[in-house]
Amino acid sequence: MKKIMITVNVAFVAYNFRYGLMKELSSQGYEVVVVGAKDSSSKDIEKNGWEFIDIPIDRKGTNILNDLKLLKAYKNIYKKEKPDIIFQFTIKPNIYGTLAAKSLKIPVVNNMTGLGEIFLKEDLIAKVVKFLYKVSFKTPKKVFFQNYDDMNLFLENGLVKKEICDRLPGSGVNLEKFYPMDKIIKNDNVLFLFIGRISDEKGVRVLYEAAKKIKNKYNNLEFQLLGKIYEDEKNAIKVEELNNWRKEGILDYLGTSKDVRQEIKNSDCIVLPSYYREGVPRTLIESAAMGKPIITTDNGGCRDIVDNGYNGFLFEPKCVDSLVEGINKFLKLNDEERAELGKNGRTKAKQEFDEKIVIEKYLKELY
Repeated sequence: MKKIMITVNVAFVAYNFRYGLMKELSSQGYEVVVVGAKDSSSKDIEKNGWEFIDIPIDRKGTNILNDLKLLKAYKNIYKKEKPDIIFQFTIKPNIYGTLAAKSLKIPVVNNMTGLGEIFLKEDLIAKVVKFLYKVSFKTPKKVFFQNYDDMNLFLENGLVKKEICDRLPGSGVNLEKFYPMDKIIKNDNVLFLFIGRISDEKGVRVLYEAAKKIKNKYNNLEFQLLGKIYEDEKNAIKVEELNNWRKEGILDYLGTSKDVRQEIKNSDCIVLPSYYREGVPRTLIESAAMGKPIITTDNGGCRDIVDNGYNGFLFEPKCVDSLVEGINKFLKLNDEERAELGKNGRTKAKQEFDEKIVIEKYLKELY
């Protein structure tokens, strides 16, 4: 039996975004092993019969000694487990996991799930990261990019060879799980929902400013935030700040959810003001599949999901007034026009973002 290893930064990423892939690999007789930092999803992985190996990983840390320890830990795990091939996701597994696998001559397939804030900078850390990509990306069997903007950036900077590159439609979506559902909450309010990491670079403060502006014109608008807070991030949005927004009646923080379908189905429109270098945001794919109109930035990854005016609206990153304009466009639509946007989103999800497309491309790499 061939052993396939899935290497991620945290267990949640594997279970939430790669569940369908792992399920298909298991059904075809492959042994699946997941490597990542332990979290609440670790037990869910093991309940499905997959082995989980905990590895200490500082997700955003830049301490070179910690990264060298991580490289050594990957090498020890890969040497002991002897996987036939490794599928790697997120920045540090892509870099250090690849270097470890190279030394053991284990083939790897990397997935660039987004470039993050590093490629928005030109400081020393950014230069080091680009150098590490250039060194590590000489040897993968394949490097999947989730959007052409990211792939072209890597090619233009000479960080990867064109012949090993390919594009995937994000992590894909299970269209049988994410489908249009009737709202439970029915009133005259219009509910805008943000789903994602509660952080500045995801545009949460931009959304706050836009909501504050537009609520002066309408009295039936609700803005909700759903996602995890990371108070250790630069420019972090903390609980105290969220509580103040709630007291002002601007934004309501919902916390996290085990099943985002419940929150999506009760929303009228999904808003993601991210100026972060996204791959293709999974939450937007899921929302489109559930027939929800989307307002998001004209930014790499985000614009892959939204065709402006077809299934939602695009606006200028970091621009409050541009977001306000996008929200106003949506509010001026009648019920039939809003439903048409949602229907178009479902069609786009079927044609471009079906999880089966992603799984098939990974299966081809096994032969």
